[in-house]
Amino acid sequence: MNMDGIRGRLTPNRNLSELTWLRVGGAADYLFQPADIEDLALFLKQLDPTVPVFPMGVGSNLIVRDGGIRAVVIRLGRGFNSIVVDGDLVTAGAAALDAHVARKAADAGLDLTFLRTIPGSIGGAVRMNAGCYGSYMADVFVSATMVTRDGEICEVSADDLSFQYRQTQLREGAVLASATLRARTGDVADLHERMKQQLETRDKTQPTKDRSAGSTFRNPAGFSSTGKSDDVHDLKAWKVIDDAGMRGATRGGAQMSEKHSNFLINKGGATAADLEGLGEEVRKKVYASSGITLMWEIMRIGEPQPE
Repeated sequence: MNMDGIRGRLTPNRNLSELTWLRVGGAADYLFQPADIEDLALFLKQLDPTVPVFPMGVGSNLIVRDGGIRAVVIRLGRGFNSIVVDGDLVTAGAAALDAHVARKAADAGLDLTFLRTIPGSIGGAVRMNAGCYGSYMADVFVSATMVTRDGEICEVSADDLSFQYRQTQLREGAVLASATLRARTGDVADLHERMKQQLETRDKTQPTKDRSAGSTFRNPAGFSSTGKSDDVHDLKAWKVIDDAGMRGATRGGAQMSEKHSNFLINKGGATAADLEGLGEEVRKKVYASSGITLMWEIMRIGEPQPE
């Protein structure tokens, strides 16, 4: 693959397992790590339009299947991790970690504390309308800068993204580069204390010491329309998983956590097939038990290992 003027790193046949939190999966045809937004735009402009593109964050909410992915994976790095505070606005690069954004905002007396315990980066948080403790990205989102599949740099609004529960309508192949969020003001000490308490609660209730990808399934009810926190309901995925008797269930090296049954973990030596297969078994058992069809929150990409 020949690219003129590209300053970033293009790696063929890049194994992705070491880039995901679950540490499973095969290789991407190519991995591209752009130097900055202009470099990304130039790369996408030159890339054959028939080649699929998959934007990847820090791999915190992702299963890459064992056969790998026939695409160019875009992974943003240092050129996309800035965090700038201006009044009540926080503009963060798509590669900025959610936890870092929460802390930087709190230092400025701005309340984005809900981001502190969300694994991953801002690009993924926007794309998946991430939320915690009753707040969601849709509540604070102002605008984002993205690069389209054909290499155009443009701004998008909340209407463009059509926030819903754990999803948005981001254009196919587009890569988010940064997002601007509007936060309420708060006392600096109070905000940091709240985040400390959130971390303590998370560590007591979630398997933070295990290899997981965060919540496996979306809560069954979710949002009815707007994707904002005032439109959410309370039925929890862990409850219907427990009712189906699947807490602690295993397949190969994969397990539904004993500590929190909506966390799928790699106990050691799991394959992507183990993890996804166990997740599908949970979905079947939950449907048989309650008539509820659980929807995956973890993204699964790529191809299974050939027989």
